[in-house]
Amino acid sequence: MTEATTTPGSQSALRQANERRVVDVLRRDGTCTQAELARATGLSAASVSNIVRGLRAAGTVSVRDTSSNGRRARAVTLLRPPGAVVAVDFTADRVGVAIGDSDGNMLASERIAYDVAADAERGVRRAAWLVETTMVRARIDMGTVSSVVASVPGPVDPGTGEVGHISCVPRWAGFRPAKALTERLGLEVHAENDANLAVLAEQHQGAGMGAEHVVYVVISEGVGAGIMMSGQLFRGAGGTAGEIGHIALDPRGQVCRCGNRGCLETFVGANYLLDMLPSNPGAARASGPVRIPDMVAAALEGDPGSRRIIAEAGTALGQGTAIVANLFNPERVIVGGDLAEAGELLLDPMRRAMELGSLGSALERLELVRSALGRDASLYGALRLAARYAN
Repeated sequence: MTEATTTPGSQSALRQANERRVVDVLRRDGTCTQAELARATGLSAASVSNIVRGLRAAGTVSVRDTSSNGRRARAVTLLRPPGAVVAVDFTADRVGVAIGDSDGNMLASERIAYDVAADAERGVRRAAWLVETTMVRARIDMGTVSSVVASVPGPVDPGTGEVGHISCVPRWAGFRPAKALTERLGLEVHAENDANLAVLAEQHQGAGMGAEHVVYVVISEGVGAGIMMSGQLFRGAGGTAGEIGHIALDPRGQVCRCGNRGCLETFVGANYLLDMLPSNPGAARASGPVRIPDMVAAALEGDPGSRRIIAEAGTALGQGTAIVANLFNPERVIVGGDLAEAGELLLDPMRRAMELGSLGSALERLELVRSALGRDASLYGALRLAARYAN
């Protein structure tokens, strides 16, 4: 193997190719001396020395003095794969960013409160700023980023990249967040539904590990689900698979934002639940607007009104999930979102409702559990998907 020759205009591409040859040897063989790397790659000793120096500066490898055949040598160990990927997580009231290595392992993350739902363009500008800020704080060069994935709280058409018209961020309807972020960052960006990304993460490193058929149910302002069948993400023809919040439970119930009556969302969505509270739950939370975490904390402390609301939400959620269980026969149903922090106060009535509404064979191998990754599930999933695009 010999070093490639190239024109001056492609020196950067040549260096990247030679760097990858060095990294591939370290991945395959483990710790190597620089002389061994030169022999294994066919690169000159000077080229290997320069590449190792750059990888060390980037924190990709460690270098220590050693000896080989009685001579002084430098041993090189791969610490993490080179390059970086970026995840952006949009929720109605927050923006989150995570930086990962090329395998999707999280290296740094930041979250800020921001009214994302109010204006899509401003939300993207804020996200771009947060990406740049997080990169600087993590001391990672933007030029090393190979892929970016944005998590969106609504259905995303896989063909056009447009956000669907029914979501908890209605002003994003028809907006293309991947295109807008690409223009801001100068990097290729892909957009994906938040629940789809969460199920990817939970199946890989969370509560769905070891299962091939997984449904992740996220409860926030609305209700959505990410569906993994035979280890593959199921998006549907237009990206709306998993919109279980619009399963009709009561044709005479409240009008849902989708225009129908009695949708599951009208029984478990954050705004609907909070409207049921007569006052701020818990004396310690007497100031400021009440939120779902306040209600959950009050329920865990024994507040009867909060417990009743959560139990009724669990029953409704179980009725909707029973339909999902009959349709997809998953091994595991994972519940995420702020309401899931109520634990068995939510999951126990869910199970009872599912027992009444599902086939026995659909429940025989089904396990109902709480999310292991919490609010970061979509960020972890976005990093994982970004690593797939990068490789």
